Amino acid sequence: MEVNKMISRKIISASVSGSMFAILLGLIVPNPFGETISSIPNYLFAVVLATPVYLMYSFPAILIYGVLTSIISDKVSQFISTKMKNGKSEIIFSGILHAVFGLILLLYSLGASILFFITDRVLQRKNKDYKPLQAIKSLAIPLAVWLFFMGIIYLEHILTGG
Repeated sequence: MEVNKMISRKIISASVSGSMFAILLGLIVPNPFGETISSIPNYLFAVVLATPVYLMYSFPAILIYGVLTSIISDKVSQFISTKMKNGKSEIIFSGILHAVFGLILLLYSLGASILFFITDRVLQRKNKDYKPLQAIKSLAIPLAVWLFFMGIIYLEHILTGG
């Protein structure tokens, strides 16, 4: 039963951190093709355009790869800290393993793995029993983020007549 709770928490962590990652990446790298952005309105529209694209590509990877490697990281770090008889080392080993698994795509995936790790630890600290239905409902978060940004793009398209 503990594994189901862990998987549910990891899926919720993926939904929250995946959405945050896409928004942050959109803010940091609004134009992945390197064209210059000449004004604040152009920057904001580039962010709005990039965010749903980032979300579409990163969220499935964060959901599948992130959840699996996070479970592995937590289980291995629990095993190591039990063998060392030092419970406080568990969070350190888990963080290191999250970072190592996050290096698959260098800085982009490292950022995603750190966000995932922090989100998961915050949820774990709340010490709630996360149920599978809550995990399924949490998938509405990235969908809502995607719909929000696509709605802005749609409105801009209508308002500018373009």
